[in-house]
Amino acid sequence: MIEVIILLAIALIWIIFATVQDLKSREIANWVSFSLIIFALGFRFFYSLFLGEGEDFSFFIQGVIGLGIFLILGNIFYYSRMFAGGDTKLMISLGTILPLYNNILDNLKFFLIFFLVFLISGAVYGIASILYLSFRNFKTFKKELSRQFKAKKKLIILGMLGGIVFLIIGLFFNVFFSLGIMLFLTPYVYLYVTAVDKTCMIKDVKAKNLTEGDWLYKDVKIGKKYIKADWDGLEKNEIREIRKRYPEVKIKQGIPFSPVFLISYIIIVILFLLKINLWNSFR
Repeated sequence: MIEVIILLAIALIWIIFATVQDLKSREIANWVSFSLIIFALGFRFFYSLFLGEGEDFSFFIQGVIGLGIFLILGNIFYYSRMFAGGDTKLMISLGTILPLYNNILDNLKFFLIFFLVFLISGAVYGIASILYLSFRNFKTFKKELSRQFKAKKKLIILGMLGGIVFLIIGLFFNVFFSLGIMLFLTPYVYLYVTAVDKTCMIKDVKAKNLTEGDWLYKDVKIGKKYIKADWDGLEKNEIREIRKRYPEVKIKQGIPFSPVFLISYIIIVILFLLKINLWNSFR
């Protein structure tokens, strides 16, 4: 058990550091996640080698399996545009920590519970962040929201009509009632988030302050070519080209997501240490 406590404590320190770094600089350095992977696997290997029971390397093997599983999941989140690069690497590094049991089935159950906690925490955090940003920038947000409502009247009407249809059907078949409410609310939620994105997430940044991975708000013309505003962010050579021609550019910032990792990690560790078996709740 002591080996698990050591892993959990070290990971907590790493995640706290990553969260502080992300909140301050809007990025998580690669060395943070990579060093956690190296330390965790190294610790698992040497513990299995010198302090494990006989030739039992399951403590190390489960860490390798966890790394592989989280590597796949992290890339799925990244290429589906849910995670930025730093968040992806932090997620992958947790794969070396969270296999806390000596068999794959128990670890898979634990992974599932972690992701459920992670998704719920992420949803609550996302909603709270959007509300906070909209109230902090209320004047500009209000103007943009009004403009979005005027520009997207068709979307609102379609949502209302679709929602009303399913609400009526829901009077006879209950399962459609919730769907009707969702259809009715979806356009409003979409316009709200879009207004927050345009008024709170875009800012002018001096070219000299650009860093690798920054997201351009829109394509930037360099001679006859364009530097694309894509998900992978700016590369070093692209930053050099921008600095030669532009004093500043518009950058799109995301909501720092590392606090969700910290919150979810703390919750799942507490559940583990208190021996709360949530798995039976989902059966």
